[in-house]
Amino acid sequence: MDGFSYNNIFETKGIEYLIIIAFLLMIIPFWIIINKQAGITRQIKRAIGVLSASILRIPQGLFYSKNHTWTHLEKSGTAKVGLDDFLLHITGEVKFSNLKNPGNFINKGELLADIDQNGKLLQIYSPLSGRIMNTNTMLYESPGVINEDPYGKGWIYKIKPSEWIAETDSYYLADEAIAWSKKELERFKDFLAISMNKYSPEVSMVILQDGGELCDQPLSKLPDEVWQDFQESFLN
Repeated sequence: MDGFSYNNIFETKGIEYLIIIAFLLMIIPFWIIINKQAGITRQIKRAIGVLSASILRIPQGLFYSKNHTWTHLEKSGTAKVGLDDFLLHITGEVKFSNLKNPGNFINKGELLADIDQNGKLLQIYSPLSGRIMNTNTMLYESPGVINEDPYGKGWIYKIKPSEWIAETDSYYLADEAIAWSKKELERFKDFLAISMNKYSPEVSMVILQDGGELCDQPLSKLPDEVWQDFQESFLN
């Protein structure tokens, strides 16, 4: 047809389109990285062993007591009880002893269990009163599960609470729990400064990173006397 010409845009613009597509393919990974920056930072800190508030797991909907146990009331009316992530990052992997049997009644503030790391002990006290319905025997067989999944598979007891409302009234929940955990970490740094000077000043370089950041699991590198002081200051 006279006066009509046909141009294939893919012949004239093909290179430009390929460049645009290649650019988008390069941008997408960076976009994913940027949007996951907080998670990646958390993973890096875990990998290099830095203990900071950003790596602490603090699920919403759980009640956190001042002695670093947590509890959660299930639909069945039974409450799960366990150790919070702050305590587990402070101690590292521990073994359990003196776990109570189902059927026993326990009062709030009574001994729940002992945790042990190479002979260094801490005593854990109950955040609730009630009858023990189930004990997590997996903690004997695979003690590391509590560090890997403290709020899931790492629960310690299931308790039928007798005074749930009254006994959880002063516990931390949601944003309050996050703010409290940050304050506890700062308090722990002050505690370490005093304890290291008193018992073990030569290990300060072992538990502090460049810039004064804490190494993960700092108590694992400290003597029994510091564990005893930690018991009095944070768990009793």
